Amino acid sequence: MSLDLDPIEARVLGCLAEKDMATPEYYPLSLNALVNACNQKSNRDPVVAYDDATVREALNSLRDQGLAVFISEAGSRVEKYRHRLSERFNFTRGELALLSVLLLRGPQTPGELRQRTERLHDFGDLDTLHYSLDRLAAREPDPLVKQLDRVPGMKESRWAHLLSGEPRLSAGGTVATVHTSALHERVEQLEREVAALRQDLSELRDKLSPLLG
Repeated sequence: MSLDLDPIEARVLGCLAEKDMATPEYYPLSLNALVNACNQKSNRDPVVAYDDATVREALNSLRDQGLAVFISEAGSRVEKYRHRLSERFNFTRGELALLSVLLLRGPQTPGELRQRTERLHDFGDLDTLHYSLDRLAAREPDPLVKQLDRVPGMKESRWAHLLSGEPRLSAGGTVATVHTSALHERVEQLEREVAALRQDLSELRDKLSPLLG
């Protein structure tokens, strides 16, 4: 089954995978730790500012898709979360490292990927890294990464993950991802909530206006 994660779901999933590999002693993650991981300013592109509700909504969606699980540990009242990428796809450590960095930083060249996965997995050389990328690209029934067309002025082609649909290269060389209706539904929901808040504010003003003269 192909996946079509929205940008928030991709960020949350990438953070879970990254922290699993980089700091296993603090994994699985609490909601607070996961929000901080999503919003950290290093090793992220773009930098975001998600709140608890946004991350929890993404977690619920990832759980429904079989990509995350909620854990209640004995003696702890704090629910924690972990990814299920390894169980779902039977990744090697190198493949999981590549996918987590692509989820967190977008399309990158093999040289960039080797540098940015160093703390997660040592590929040794670029040939080994290319082998892992090729394995991910040859996955059946659905490939998980794709080599993009080389942008004029760049020496290397970049690779992108396919967990958020097919990447599309713009004229300026940036990558936009084609999503289904999930993101549009979220925007519409937020618009409805804003409209309801405005209505509540208007009614409150009407009630207070006689008191304020």
